[in-house]
Amino acid sequence: MNRRVATAATPLRRALAIFLVMSGLAWLLAGTALGSTPRVRLIEVDGAITPVMANYVHRGIREAERAGDHAVVIRLNTPGGLSSAMDDIIQDILASEVPVIVYVAPSGARAASAGVYITYAAHVAAMAPATNIGSASPVLLGQDGQPAQTDETMQQKVVNDAVAKIRGLAELRGRNADWAEQAVREAVNITADQALQMGVIDVVAPSLDALLDTVDGRPVTTMAGEVTLQTRDAEIVPVDMNLVEQFFQILSDPNVAYILLSLGLLGIFLELANPGAVLPGVVGGIFLLLGLFALGNLDVNWAGVLLMAFGFILFIADLYLPTHGVLTVGGIISFALGSFLLMQSPISPVFQISRAVILTVTALVAISFLAVITLVARAHARRPATGREGLIGTVGVVRRALDPEGMVFVEGELWRARSNAGRISEGQLVRVVGVEGLRLTVAPVAPEEVETVAEQPQPAGGVLRPLASITRRGNPAQ
Repeated sequence: MNRRVATAATPLRRALAIFLVMSGLAWLLAGTALGSTPRVRLIEVDGAITPVMANYVHRGIREAERAGDHAVVIRLNTPGGLSSAMDDIIQDILASEVPVIVYVAPSGARAASAGVYITYAAHVAAMAPATNIGSASPVLLGQDGQPAQTDETMQQKVVNDAVAKIRGLAELRGRNADWAEQAVREAVNITADQALQMGVIDVVAPSLDALLDTVDGRPVTTMAGEVTLQTRDAEIVPVDMNLVEQFFQILSDPNVAYILLSLGLLGIFLELANPGAVLPGVVGGIFLLLGLFALGNLDVNWAGVLLMAFGFILFIADLYLPTHGVLTVGGIISFALGSFLLMQSPISPVFQISRAVILTVTALVAISFLAVITLVARAHARRPATGREGLIGTVGVVRRALDPEGMVFVEGELWRARSNAGRISEGQLVRVVGVEGLRLTVAPVAPEEVETVAEQPQPAGGVLRPLASITRRGNPAQ
């Protein structure tokens, strides 16, 4: 009986074992199929090449390496940028263990100046139809952010260095080195189709999906060795700029940097014009530091910054010196000149401040300062309302005859007073003309100056309330 039970159980065990093996194979095949889907990381470089943009590209390439992506696509549209930021991006591409594809897109985009070097550094260079590439001539700038007036030897050194750099990239990637040299020496430009025919790029593709299908299976050499691209039907993972990168990229706009610098100087001025206000000083200090940070990442004419600052110094000086607005006019002129000199970079219009922005900000600053100067002048001309100076010109009534000294009731208080016009009887109206310590100097009020005199009932303690209404004709302090 035991033998028959064992014989019956054997087929069941075999079926169970086969089921488990088949299930395991199914899960293994499913996992392999899921894991075989290629993944491509997409980095958007749209705008000037700045240090912030270089950090963004660096982060995207590092994320692709950590995630084991099959490729990185840099979709490029740039008028150029700073050579230091360009060098950082090129170094990241050359050191990448993941293949990097630079794709000049969408239609209408361009890879100018620094964009040419970045395109040449890519493992695969591609362009969309109706795009262009070129104009890679270096511009040697001086400390003022303008083209440096150097001798021919120095200019030749700079050009030769740029030529050697781009020829090295061309030879590394097997691209047209002669045209690359022309782009540097003669600032030539070509279209996408011309670039493909001349061997400047590898592919012309109308869309990102078409590009990934076209380059699939292409062998490239990275820092990790030779790699075969697997990009067909790839999952595209976009790399977005984080909030910090977006914020500092906005600061890299010369117009934003200029506005922040102007607002910062304005806030500092308002704080100095009205000490203790606190808020203008705090906000102005933050804006000023942000503006200086932004200018530090751009090619700036620092003489323009000094002219703008000098203009604000003249504004502040006009608050305390009796120049009748001469310093304010000088400050407006200095601010306007500094604004125009600040950042008129020859590299690209993207590194220039809009003239409309300059004129608008200068006009607003001028109006603000003129308004502040006017308010300050009025405040200085106004008679003090408190303290000893505030008593000058007020009218009181004699409570103890002045012969020449006595007591008067002024502004709700009894004061010791001295007459400068002989004896003044009790109950007569007097005007304060001076204050010496705790003693007032008074003069009688002429009868024609008095419109009505209506004394209030005497309160407890024997101190009378102030007079009702008195016409102060000819009173210069009124």
